[in-house]
This record gives sequence, structure tokens and C-alpha cells, in this order.
Amino acid sequence: MVKDEAKLRNKLRKISDALSKLFEIKRREKSDPLDILIATILSQNTNDLNSHKAFKNLKDKFPDFESLANADLREIERAIKVGGLARQKAKRIKNLLIELKKKHGGFDLSFLKDLSVEDGIKFLTSFKGVGLKTAGCVLLFGFDKEVFPVDTHIHRILNRVGIVKTKTPEETFFAVGKLIPDKLSYHLHTGLIKFGRAICKARDPLCGVCPIYKICEFEMKSFYKKKTKDVEVNKNSALEFILLDEV
Repeated sequence: MVKDEAKLRNKLRKISDALSKLFEIKRREKSDPLDILIATILSQNTNDLNSHKAFKNLKDKFPDFESLANADLREIERAIKVGGLARQKAKRIKNLLIELKKKHGGFDLSFLKDLSVEDGIKFLTSFKGVGLKTAGCVLLFGFDKEVFPVDTHIHRILNRVGIVKTKTPEETFFAVGKLIPDKLSYHLHTGLIKFGRAICKARDPLCGVCPIYKICEFEMKSFYKKKTKDVEVNKNSALEFILLDEV
């Protein structure tokens, strides 16, 4: 391992330790990976609370994957309307299930546990509407594999603190994957999401109450520290709610 990589790994460990102290980060029991895939599709371009409502509505209306795959698109749209982009997501979910059954004879992703992370991502991203983040979430939350999904919060934070210098979440995914310390993917992923919602916001970050201020390389941190030094961290249930822990 090169010296710079060792430093970055150590920095990531410090970040993970700090966020674990600040937020409640407990690993839940793993759910059906196909449920996780569908829930992650529903989470695209909306918040976790609305996507969770959409997922619950979908499961109540269609309790098994066979009935969902055979359902009329308009019925699926009505069930998931609360999550936004209902027409687009309904079509993706239905087509995914139909294609999965054609390829593997059923609605089961358990075979992914025996594949490498790279092969698992390659398989999942072969479906329309499934990108790197969605595929990574299925492997992390469904199989506890050492993969580190990157959303907009994580992309923003890792650039601010100086772990990477990238322009997109996809670039961050490939740049940071080899740097994540062993067994820290889940805690660091969920911790950074909560951190991005509550403190390291896109606008007006709360640098005055940031637990990793000293190791952060954000060039505007002194300005925002003065501006937010007396602000209290808002850790309400909506900010801490992680959809894939509740599927």
C-alpha cells in the first residue's frame, strides 16, 4: 500500500469512529435482496420516508413478486405514487422482474452471494434503471459484501474532507472503493449519509458543530464555523431514517 493510501485509510477510520459516536449506527438483519433492489429503485429522486411509503404500499398491494410482475402498470403506478416518478419506476420494476425470471427462472437474487463484487455489479447494472449506487446497495445491504455505494451526500463529503477529488458520484465510487478499511463499508456508508443530511449539508454546512472539523480540508470551513458555532445538531427521525435498514 502506498503511503498516501495508508493516510487516507486512517482518515476514513477516524471519520467512521466520529460518526459512530454521533449517530446510532446498528446493522439490521438482512432482507430479501430483491426487495432491497426494488426499494432502492423507488428511492431514486426522492427522500427515504416517501420511498418507504411507496415500498410499503407496493408490498401491501402485491405481496409476492409473481403478482407484481403480472400486474397492470397503472396499478403499480398508483401504489407507488407517493414516491414520485411513478410511471418511470413502475415500468422499470415490472420489466426487471420479467427479465429476471426469463434469465434465472424465478424471482431470486441469492446466487449473487457467490459472485465477486465486480460480477455482482456487472449483473445488476445490466438491468435498465439500475446504476452503480443501486447495485452497490443491493450487495451491501442484501449480502453484507465489502462494497461502498456512493450517493450525492457521500460524494460531496468525501470531496470536502479531502479523501477524493472527483466530479461525479460514479467517479467517487471507483476512486474510494479500494480505500475503505475492511469491515467498515456499512458503518461508513450509513454514517456519511446521516452526516450529510444533518451537518455537512450542500448549502450552509454546520462546520461549527462538525465532529471531523480538524481533519477536514474544506476551504470554507472557517467561514461556516463562525456562522454556525452556536447551532445545535438536528438529529430527528427523518434525518436518521435509512430506507434500506427498514425494508
